[in-house]
Amino acid sequence: MSESQVKVNFFTKEEDESLRAPEAPLFVPVSLKRYGLSEVVNHLLEREDPVPFDFLIDGVLLRTSLDEYLVKNGLSSEAFVLIEYARAVLPPSFLASFNNEDWISSVDTFSASSAGDRLQDDSFSLPQILVGSYDSIVRTYNMSGQVQQQFAGHLAAVKAAKWVTNHRAVSGATDGQIRLWKTSASSKEEVGEEEEPESGKTLAILTGHNAAVVNLDTHAKTQRILSASHDNVVGVWSSVPKQMNVVDAMGEEATGAFASLASKKRRKMANRDSAVKHRAPLALLEGHMQPVEDVCFDKTDSSVAYSVSQDHTVKTWDLVTGRCVDTRSTGYSLLSVLQLPEVHLIATGSSARHINLHDPRAQAGATEMSISKLTGHTNFVVDLAACPTKPNIFASASHDGSVRIWDVRSEKSLYVIERESGNGKVFGVAWDNDIGIVSGGEDKKLQINSNLN
Repeated sequence: MSESQVKVNFFTKEEDESLRAPEAPLFVPVSLKRYGLSEVVNHLLEREDPVPFDFLIDGVLLRTSLDEYLVKNGLSSEAFVLIEYARAVLPPSFLASFNNEDWISSVDTFSASSAGDRLQDDSFSLPQILVGSYDSIVRTYNMSGQVQQQFAGHLAAVKAAKWVTNHRAVSGATDGQIRLWKTSASSKEEVGEEEEPESGKTLAILTGHNAAVVNLDTHAKTQRILSASHDNVVGVWSSVPKQMNVVDAMGEEATGAFASLASKKRRKMANRDSAVKHRAPLALLEGHMQPVEDVCFDKTDSSVAYSVSQDHTVKTWDLVTGRCVDTRSTGYSLLSVLQLPEVHLIATGSSARHINLHDPRAQAGATEMSISKLTGHTNFVVDLAACPTKPNIFASASHDGSVRIWDVRSEKSLYVIERESGNGKVFGVAWDNDIGIVSGGEDKKLQINSNLN
């Protein structure tokens, strides 16, 4: 055998028989990369319409030549290599860009494919995009870029906005408030009030944090909301106001920087909100030592939640007892969190510009927390969104002005989505099978890119 060749065996797990090549071993040049290996597999398949493939060795995506892989792993060209191939995902293309009045801090989607338990009836125009903005307004957009509704009430920049159901949305802002909004018609029983407000109005003001509320997560089936705040606390709330105790808003005094908001605007909004009841949290989870930046429900067990903080930790919470049951430490501030349940991983975006992956099932401290670090961003990684169709793929938003697409089987990003406007930090990203990859940021643009093909 020539030193420039290596013995390989190609195989695939895909069910499509047209993509199943003979599994007999053969010799290929060690200089081959993805393109060359794709040519080999297409030749073996005798395809008249060649398609691009991705290749995995021991579960890791090949992003170098075979020769570089062999050297990196201390293997000689006499090794026998099993190579799995799968149809490659094609890069997302630009679809549309809509103007917003100010910086976009947060995006969330609602479509037929993503609605799940959130769609309670058909009295709702789908799909829609929910946008939180630095001008203190929450807006919904349709796919033509038209604003469907505007929700006004916050006293400062909105940092988080999430759909609860097609009747409810929730937002958090740097004014320390969480507002539960009515987005469409619903029953009085669901609202739990004597009189149901008009669509677009505040259902309740959720009071309990004494600093900026920067992220939220919702769970429609259990009617629960989680909040991440710079007061170092994770809040637990209900999306049904009557399930929370009423508190006297006049007795809640803010202090420090939180109290420095413009008093004129506060008084004006207080008059508008005079009929809106303030509600207390179901629980406030304390344990972080610095601002909490993000929080999410476990997708398979709604009694479990994860939070990340500037204190360098990711914590696992038991929402039944309100106790922290696990803490993983890193050497850098954590700014975003995403669970990838089918591959048993938690992804966390950091101020150190990379994304950390760890398995929450692994015993804390037994081994190095990080399974891998995904590198490529050049600034803070502030938001993460899972691919709706491929469990090992997700997107990240960064202050470097890009959204990157990642596969957990590779330490480098698959694709980079730049801003069509050419500049500006990206603050939020959402991924919807019907809509595509939605992002927003400093350029005041709501950008939509296609799904992976």
